[in-house]
Amino acid sequence: MNQIHNSAIIEQGAIIGDNVTIGANCYISKDSRVANNTILHHGVCIYGETDIGEGNEIFSYAVIGSPPQDLKYNGERVQLIIGNNNKIREFTLFNPGTEGGGSLTKIGNENLFMGYVHVAHDCIIGDKCIFANGATLAGHVEVNDFAVVGGLTPVHQFVTIGELAMVAGASALAQDLPPFCMAEGNRASLRGLNLTGLRRAVKDKNEINRLKIAYKELFSSNKPMKEVAKELIETTDSQRVKKLCKFVVNNRRGIPFKRNNINE
Repeated sequence: MNQIHNSAIIEQGAIIGDNVTIGANCYISKDSRVANNTILHHGVCIYGETDIGEGNEIFSYAVIGSPPQDLKYNGERVQLIIGNNNKIREFTLFNPGTEGGGSLTKIGNENLFMGYVHVAHDCIIGDKCIFANGATLAGHVEVNDFAVVGGLTPVHQFVTIGELAMVAGASALAQDLPPFCMAEGNRASLRGLNLTGLRRAVKDKNEINRLKIAYKELFSSNKPMKEVAKELIETTDSQRVKKLCKFVVNNRRGIPFKRNNINE
């Protein structure tokens, strides 16, 4: 049974699933869908073609699916798709895609978005990520599974953050952050592997040691980084090392590292 406050505004055409809670003064547009077991606390606004999966909890004054903050947007049909079991805290802002970026912003499952987080147009976010208070993703940012973005940290447009990577709070990330790595500073640069995250996620210590060795070869040797990465792809039997090296080879915006700024 749904629990819908009598002050909520739900436009005709909106699709509401089962066991959905909608608090006071919420607004849901006619093209939106809210799936089963989702909770909208008071004051949540959902606009446009927004598809919200099951088991999400969206806290007060979040604005989900309002038009993208892109001057090129001219009212085209665009979407925002949110997966299952996400926690979206107060005063967050999520925008749908734009025509130039595929018309889609897509968010996976079991992510935590703390207060005042902004997810801009055409972002793609994986599963089980954490975005601390005030983290800001510009347009076309891609964030892979288990990544962490610290509070008050902006991420430049078109940046990719790899799996299990971490950006420290109050940083400014303008280049691609490889999987399993940690960056900090303004502008952010690599500070080492995200060892805390790796130790929580990877039980095989030898696998972590392989990543440590690969990291040093990539970022502390005098050889060209992409050349080292290609050699490691051919010689390693570690899938995580391969993933790290393929990211280095294929990144779009460069890797933010300085050879004299790497904690070994």
